[in-house]
Amino acid sequence: MSAEGLRERKKRETRRHIRETAIALFVERGFEHVTIAEVAAAAGVSANTIYNYFETKENLVLPPDEASPQRLADMVRGRRPGEAAVPAVLRTLRDEVRRRDPSLGLTDGFGRVFEMMRAAPTLTARLEDLGRQMTDALAAVLAEETGAAPTAPLPRVVAWQIGALHSLIYTEIGRRAALGEEPGTIAAAVLDLLAAAEELLGGHILTYAVRKGPQCSE
Repeated sequence: MSAEGLRERKKRETRRHIRETAIALFVERGFEHVTIAEVAAAAGVSANTIYNYFETKENLVLPPDEASPQRLADMVRGRRPGEAAVPAVLRTLRDEVRRRDPSLGLTDGFGRVFEMMRAAPTLTARLEDLGRQMTDALAAVLAEETGAAPTAPLPRVVAWQIGALHSLIYTEIGRRAALGEEPGTIAAAVLDLLAAAEELLGGHILTYAVRKGPQCSE
């Protein structure tokens, strides 16, 4: 392995160690009752080192690379030829659930993390703002790709429906995790939820914003 590779690996390990240490402290004592200095002491690094990796205390829990405002928009941008926007989002979410993507919280111990986040006003505000940003970004992509005006109602309505479903999925995972359900059980329940949402949405929304090209085959 090259020297550059070793440096990058060490950075990733340091970043992971800092974050895991911080979250353990936040879960034990509450997000608002732990300082960056205390995280630094527990992780064996300086406070400046933490800020080199995480710009804010909230980023220790919700790092921008995992909680991106472009998340839903990227799912639509990456859809297959012949695939509409909403089915692309549903397909991607199902794929994440089936592989139990850790970013969804489908891991052992997420229940306590979810309760910690829910008890911290700054984190709940961050989540709410992130949800709005995701929905706005998705609406902008839908408007652009369908040739609609930026303020046209249809892209915004579709985006808000998908944004609400996305929020519901995270809430359902957190609620079930807090009750002590196993990740596999939660994943099965979320797949059922997605199936119900797809059936309810139906009609025009499932054929909205089809990417030009041959129809995709499953």
